[in-house]
Amino acid sequence: MKLIDLERELFRRLEIDEFPFDISLNGIQVGASEDKEIKRVAVAVDACQATIDRAVEKGADMLFVHHGLFWGHPLAIRGSHFNRVKKLLDNDVALFACHLPLDAHPALGNNAQMALALGIREYDPFASYKGRSIGYKGRLPMAMSLSEISALLGFSTEWGLRVLPFGKELVETVAIISGSGEDEIPEAMEAGVDCYITGEIGHTCYHTCLEEHFNVIAGGHYQTETFGVRAVGRMMEKALGLETFFIERRTGL
Repeated sequence: MKLIDLERELFRRLEIDEFPFDISLNGIQVGASEDKEIKRVAVAVDACQATIDRAVEKGADMLFVHHGLFWGHPLAIRGSHFNRVKKLLDNDVALFACHLPLDAHPALGNNAQMALALGIREYDPFASYKGRSIGYKGRLPMAMSLSEISALLGFSTEWGLRVLPFGKELVETVAIISGSGEDEIPEAMEAGVDCYITGEIGHTCYHTCLEEHFNVIAGGHYQTETFGVRAVGRMMEKALGLETFFIERRTGL
């Protein structure tokens, strides 16, 4: 499949045009030739040097990431940014980024995939950003403890898990926002769910959650955003006939 055709297919399937306000430069961020033939795709959370090096080492034609290299403002091609771009260009590896659309997608997105991993088959939109719902909420197939939920999602303290166990011991309903979702804690409380699942939280939410008797599971920004790229990799294999592989580069954050 040619790179330009793959870009069009990903824009359609991931509904990228629905997020014009996303400051990420969604789509092809680095690509020497739109006619380049794509057969092997690496997927990863971050377009860091380590994932780019691994993609090159394993013979990827394209690297698909959640966090790309450009975030809404000019960036000089120097230092580490130069090294990343140069490695991609020198080895003719295209870079495709998909940020908010990959959080929000109702099937392939980080939040929907976490809901599915918990056995939630019917989930409703949760939390709106500029008129678009980003997260999901729903009922678990059975009551679970916070540790059971964390285990099902593959969260661990070694890789960033933080738990505020201030609510019900057995959880029946959850709301989910991957990545940096602390600002949505009040909305999760208002939604009446038993537990809010996100990536990272800060000090300031601790006492509010304690006093409101509310559970929060923060699985780590990175860990909560592996779900979407993995799902897109599976889709590209099954629907588009491409070979894909996942590059793990945990940050513990």
